[in-house]
Amino acid sequence: MSLDFLTEAFQDDRLLWFLNRGTGVILLVLMTASVALGVLSTVRASSVFWPRFVTQGLHRNISLLCVALLIAHAALAVIDEFVNIRWFDMVVPFVGEYQPLWLGLGTLATDFVILTVITGLSRTRFGSRSWRTIHLTSYLGWLAGLVHGFGIGTDSREVWSMGVTVACVGVVAGAVAVRLGTLGTERRMDRRQSSPGRRAR
Repeated sequence: MSLDFLTEAFQDDRLLWFLNRGTGVILLVLMTASVALGVLSTVRASSVFWPRFVTQGLHRNISLLCVALLIAHAALAVIDEFVNIRWFDMVVPFVGEYQPLWLGLGTLATDFVILTVITGLSRTRFGSRSWRTIHLTSYLGWLAGLVHGFGIGTDSREVWSMGVTVACVGVVAGAVAVRLGTLGTERRMDRRQSSPGRRAR
């Protein structure tokens, strides 16, 4: 019975679309979590209940999961023959025959995410400034992925889909707001510690 169900499922032309769209939505949520955790991991303050290394570890592991899901999402788009998406459209942006702008943004997001994960895993081989500059492209990757899903998704105007999009924007905006707030506090503390009166003591 289960084998018959699986056979019918794989014969259903909609299966690849459901899988592709499903991985796309999950991917947006994971990328949002990765970006937000990446922003929060730069905050110097930590808690006994939530140490900084936990945030950094989650950020790293979710980023790796994003790469695996990105490959699956892109592969599903190529395998599905409903529209013509070629294998090199997965890595070369804006050359696709099907909706080149929206598809190209998805490819750009893939390239940025893979770049930041690879450089993150080999951080010791880069200077601090170079690594941070490259790693900042993760923001562009997240934004490109967000716009890609909204532009190319056939159900992106549905209430639930727009709700996911708005929630993801809110999470990243909230993380950035927290970081900007703590950044001002950290700079004031640095100035106090480096002041002549403080050093004289």
